[in-house]
Amino acid sequence: MFSAAIFMCFATFFILSSNAEFTTEDCASLGFIKANLLCSSCDQLKDFGLEQLMAHCKECCHQDETAPKEKKYARAILEVCTCKFPAYPQIQAFVKSDRPAKFPNLQIKYVRGLDPIIKLLDKDGIVKDTVAIEKWNTDSVEEFLKAHLENEEGDEHDYLKTNKI
Repeated sequence: MFSAAIFMCFATFFILSSNAEFTTEDCASLGFIKANLLCSSCDQLKDFGLEQLMAHCKECCHQDETAPKEKKYARAILEVCTCKFPAYPQIQAFVKSDRPAKFPNLQIKYVRGLDPIIKLLDKDGIVKDTVAIEKWNTDSVEEFLKAHLENEEGDEHDYLKTNKI
């Protein structure tokens, strides 16, 4: 009787966990970026003979028609401690390069003891989202900022602000 109850508990757990969607961390460990993965991309795996990845890909993807639109933020703050640069050389490379200059609405802030994060702020300066970036490379940081920061290029063509004709 007791063993039947234990068996039922394990069976219930197995059924519930097999129907659960993978977490962001699960998908990352499988090589998928859950936030950016569209299910139509999973369908293309068979074109490359990668059918064995299809089931995991489908657990990590968003339906194309219901994929969330990337929200744009007015400003971003990249916070990092210089003492952590040896542990995160890719973040040091980004911060010390000319890449941050491409984003006039990005601020680099040095906070003692902090692992690298990006805070996304609305136009009123209120933090709306915080993203840990310790495992990102320089290209990933740049792509993320291009995708999530509002483009300020419109100001270059504002002749009243630039005084250009």
